[in-house]
Amino acid sequence: MDLQLENKSVVVLASSKGLGKAVSMGFAKEGARVLISSRDEAELQSAKKEIQEASGNDQVEYQVCNVTKKEDIQQLINKSIELYGTVDVLINNAGGPPAGTFENFDDEDWQKAFELNLLSFTRSIREVLPAMKKQQSGRIINIASSSIKQTLDNLILSNTFRAGIVGLSKSLSQELAGDQILINTVGPGRIATDRVAELDQKRANKLEVSVEELKKTTEQSIPIGRYGEPEEFAKTVVFLASGANTYLTGQSLVIDGGLVKAL
Repeated sequence: MDLQLENKSVVVLASSKGLGKAVSMGFAKEGARVLISSRDEAELQSAKKEIQEASGNDQVEYQVCNVTKKEDIQQLINKSIELYGTVDVLINNAGGPPAGTFENFDDEDWQKAFELNLLSFTRSIREVLPAMKKQQSGRIINIASSSIKQTLDNLILSNTFRAGIVGLSKSLSQELAGDQILINTVGPGRIATDRVAELDQKRANKLEVSVEELKKTTEQSIPIGRYGEPEEFAKTVVFLASGANTYLTGQSLVIDGGLVKAL
């Protein structure tokens, strides 16, 4: 299948490690021109080198960007347009907010989570729309969580704002369809990233079991029987953001090995 990504301009937020880096690698392997971003320049330099060497694609650049800052997002999108003339694909991504229950958080915590996990997506979409509308094409993928289908215990901040992403995406899919801009949301389940390892460790500590024991129990609840790999997650994202996807928009998909049982 021709994904029609050769020389397409792709911007990936929060992509120096984890799912963002895996997705960036997937696009680079398809010949896209990829702009990665995160707050840590040293990690970006390392990720850029790794992606270029593994993909054989030297059209990978980076921009330091704190997704909670409006000016940083503007500079990121402007750099893509300066480098590549446009933005064909936007991958929205951000680190997860702190774990905890309702009584653990005050107004400041809620505001920070809102800015990190919902407002950042809104801002980046706003910045890419002029270019996408001008060329009458575009793909936007919002990376959320499996909580878009089934809430997760002890993650009330994430549960709340990931649901907001779904509403944003569904509404925009209808507003932007006439401009041939497709937008979808993907929710990772238990994918083997540093974030998941951190959450596993916290849960294991709370339950007073080893993280190995916790992981084994969790894997037994996943029909496929294991955690997913970032590269497996990336394959779905790359397809949805490619020219091969011409009709799927406004959808919310979980990539979780069958873990979530909710419809």
